[in-house]
Amino acid sequence: MLETTSHGRQQLEETVQAIASRTRFRPAIGLILGSGLGALANAVEVEVAFEYAELPHMPQTTAPGHEGKLVLGSLGAQRVAVLSGRFHFYEGHPPAHLSYPIRLVRALGAEVLILTSIVGSMNPAMPPGSLVLLEDHINLMGMNPLIGPNDETLGPRFPDMSQPYDPELRQVTLREAKSQGIPLREGVYVAVAGPNLETRAEYRFLRQIGADVVGMSVVPEVITARHAGLRVLAVTVVSDACIPEALKPASLEELLRVAGETEPKLTALLKGVIARIDSA
Repeated sequence: MLETTSHGRQQLEETVQAIASRTRFRPAIGLILGSGLGALANAVEVEVAFEYAELPHMPQTTAPGHEGKLVLGSLGAQRVAVLSGRFHFYEGHPPAHLSYPIRLVRALGAEVLILTSIVGSMNPAMPPGSLVLLEDHINLMGMNPLIGPNDETLGPRFPDMSQPYDPELRQVTLREAKSQGIPLREGVYVAVAGPNLETRAEYRFLRQIGADVVGMSVVPEVITARHAGLRVLAVTVVSDACIPEALKPASLEELLRVAGETEPKLTALLKGVIARIDSA
């Protein structure tokens, strides 16, 4: 079992040492790719790649559309660590599992974390196929990855969350989207535990409390990243409309289809953003 105490730090060091036995590569940027959004890893000039199963203490992915691979390499001039596949609370993972990939990329040297995911949209201005840049979030998962003993060497007991998504990186992303002619809206993400999709009444509630999009990940990762001192950027793909007054049944196959059709825009945007990050 992974822990957040000094024993957890020892586990992290063992994972880092396993990677160091094959490469001295140190990434500046970490990326976590969401369901059906793994193609960005194919654009990386690979230094070395690891199946999660090869790494000691690394949890294993079970969710569809999540490959379960760590890729270290270059995107243009930037050194990146790409986590193709994430862990979800609904899979039965404890909070420490959700945090572990973020702790790992930080320990490898990353200073920036970029997150992608698919989401449902309660906002008619953000229909399926839209890209949404997160500006804030609401945590309704009923858990927090920082609960329990705090290791001050990893981060403070009470991290500030007044700006969870880095303002300068968001401005870089908006400028890049404009330069590429890619429509990009800003919105608020609400995290729920899942794995079921929501009822009409639940979507109505989520909209009323200020959320634009809803998903089952991202927020625990962002909390961990901010605790660790990482600058965070998150861009999501709207895979389905969750308008309570016009709600239709949704299937995983349809969500992944929309994600796959939208992914080229997301990949082009993030490649441009990554190239600009030094100017942020």
